Amino acid sequence: MVVSRDRTKPMAALAAAIDAAREEAESPGCGRFGPALLAWLSQITHFDHSVTFAYRGIARPPCLFETFNPAESHIFVALYQEGPYRLDPFYQTAVERRAGFWRMRELAPDRFYASEYFRTYYEKTGLAEEVGFFVPLESGVTVVVSLMRLDKSKAFSAVQIRALRELSPVVLSLVRLAWGNIAVDDPSNGQGVNGDHTQSEPDNPSQISALLTTDEDGNPLLTPREIEVVDLVLKGHSSDSIAALLGMTPGTVKVHRRNIYRKLHIRSQAELFAWFVANSGMAKGE
Repeated sequence: MVVSRDRTKPMAALAAAIDAAREEAESPGCGRFGPALLAWLSQITHFDHSVTFAYRGIARPPCLFETFNPAESHIFVALYQEGPYRLDPFYQTAVERRAGFWRMRELAPDRFYASEYFRTYYEKTGLAEEVGFFVPLESGVTVVVSLMRLDKSKAFSAVQIRALRELSPVVLSLVRLAWGNIAVDDPSNGQGVNGDHTQSEPDNPSQISALLTTDEDGNPLLTPREIEVVDLVLKGHSSDSIAALLGMTPGTVKVHRRNIYRKLHIRSQAELFAWFVANSGMAKGE
């Protein structure tokens, strides 16, 4: 059910959001746009929290705006930025430069809600549902405005989702106006903030494990195909889904997984996730 049936309040809130977007564009960092955008959206439907990240390649995503208290911010922002973002379906969609509005359930792999990432990190958030507006910018950055409903509020209804989806062109336009000049340095392009050469990272930002699979001498532990399998397993894909994506049989996927476990000296998907945590920096955020 839409929160307000009185058109006067939503229109006034939209006008305020437009003014705040213009002010943010003229004076970056003024801080009015985030609250004004949410004030308008809250006239359309209820949500418990919101967070906005700017994604570019494999770079650590800066948070542009959030509504959490300090304890919640540790989980939703600080801990997320330490590594879990690379396993987030929203991150994957953002780096693919897809524009629009999506529910998490529309983007998540088939085994996402049974994955170690979900059990170890995402479940801590206590979310019933997360939806997002995805806004690719000319700079290569994709801004994602997430709206969240906690378990106590239950998931968004079909009517609420339809209302938000219908508003997505307006939201995308406002975000482009306000934050269109946001820049995020992507280490995968080999350039630092001032154009200095940095350590080479994988060209494909979806290959989250590529830099984590070398021995102490820098020699690769896994083959390129095994790295692809690791990435998809960590993101929550089943063997059948991996087989379909990589053009192989489920039996071949299982062979790859056995070889991966042997090379990394692990025996389960839980240990694979623990290996990722230990090597990605997530452990430091806990």
